[in-house]
Amino acid sequence: MRSGFTAEDVGVQTGRRFLVTGANAGIGFETAKVLAVRGADVVLACRAAARAEAAMDAIRSDAPTAELSFLKLDLADLDQVREAAAAVLAGPRIDVLINNAGVMVPPRTLTRQGVELQFGVNHLGPFAFTGLIHPHVDDRIVITASLAHKGGHMDYSDLDASRSYHVWQRYQTSKLANLLTMYELDRRLGKAGRATQAIGCHPGVALTELTRHLPMPLRYMTPLATPFFNSAARGAWPTLQAATGANVQGGDYLGPQGLGEVTGRSGPARATSMARDPKLARELWERSIDLTGVDPGI
Repeated sequence: MRSGFTAEDVGVQTGRRFLVTGANAGIGFETAKVLAVRGADVVLACRAAARAEAAMDAIRSDAPTAELSFLKLDLADLDQVREAAAAVLAGPRIDVLINNAGVMVPPRTLTRQGVELQFGVNHLGPFAFTGLIHPHVDDRIVITASLAHKGGHMDYSDLDASRSYHVWQRYQTSKLANLLTMYELDRRLGKAGRATQAIGCHPGVALTELTRHLPMPLRYMTPLATPFFNSAARGAWPTLQAATGANVQGGDYLGPQGLGEVTGRSGPARATSMARDPKLARELWERSIDLTGVDPGI
């Protein structure tokens, strides 16, 4: 008997509504496709309408009757995040919010509000979006972290990376922020008596569009590494378990079960003690409110 969760374990989702950020490519696309095939209504929250339409066309080749829609969402612009959130709140309720979109190791770039892009897109944008729409989410809020969180540390002294830009350190810190937020969000939802739960996941090492900013030699070597890493479809298994798994509880963190959590079926993952530190999480929460102007109110 096999152990661990795969796409085959996703049950019928008819009548349930999922919002997936970054759903036009990679893990987000694979997640949206499986959910649609299982009967879910899926909102693809993406920056570009053309790419979302192409993704929806591709999904309909496997799920011709799927209920799919596009939401414009640019996590690098908090004004646009607010517009997207307002559109969500004006529409049908969401069963599951899947915070999947992110960037990895780009050249130094700033968000519209002047924050380093990885911290802005991977953490502040999702924090603000979730903070605005969580009252409209009935079941689960999924936050995607990474194995890279293990090298992160919170430092708020150079948010625009004007003094230094160590690209991997910035990515690691943004992923640590994701896990701190997940645990703090779940604690706060519980204290507020909400049925909605927050759940974390990571894809292991998956070969997706995120690798486009890797240094050129590594990009050329990526196809050679394919047999040793997850495809986007396999990398989506922890996300799918977090979103639909029957035995998942708030505060769970899920990832591949293979050696080093790099590949394999999904199951319990390991977070660092720093990622589980409630004091650090509370500080990040308060600073995120200050940086985004969004107070989730829980």
